[in-house]
Amino acid sequence: MLHIALYQPEIPPNTGNIIRLCANTGAQLHLIHPLGFDMEVKALRRAGLDYHEWAQVIEHQNFDEFLSNTQFGAIHALTTKATDYHHQTTFRQGDCLLFGPETRGLPDEVLRSKVVNNIRIPMKPGSRSLNLSNTVAIVLYHALGELGFAGLE
Repeated sequence: MLHIALYQPEIPPNTGNIIRLCANTGAQLHLIHPLGFDMEVKALRRAGLDYHEWAQVIEHQNFDEFLSNTQFGAIHALTTKATDYHHQTTFRQGDCLLFGPETRGLPDEVLRSKVVNNIRIPMKPGSRSLNLSNTVAIVLYHALGELGFAGLE
């Protein structure tokens, strides 16, 4: 199983879409507080909360709690500040893909963590970033493909 971690997500429809993505791929979702919304927000429900019963969602009060309460093969942080690309990384079962908040990305203290491997998606020079739920889908499906889409048909 692969894990998706959203660090302080801000936009309910993105998180809802990612819940739906996790439900359909078997990835486990970790939400690292504080969240920029209430989990009962109508926009979140519309975008994917009706899939919540089929997705594994674990909430963590902060990044330190997330690190101390989980064990992953590796944590791959997606950031426009990275020099290595996602397709240059080897993914393994049990790895975690970590994504930052939509408006500001992951903070430097997270990116400098010894447990984090920083990677990026190729984009045109000068581009800011892709939509969070699109980014999660791109990297998750790449990692799943490397693992032979185990458990999916």
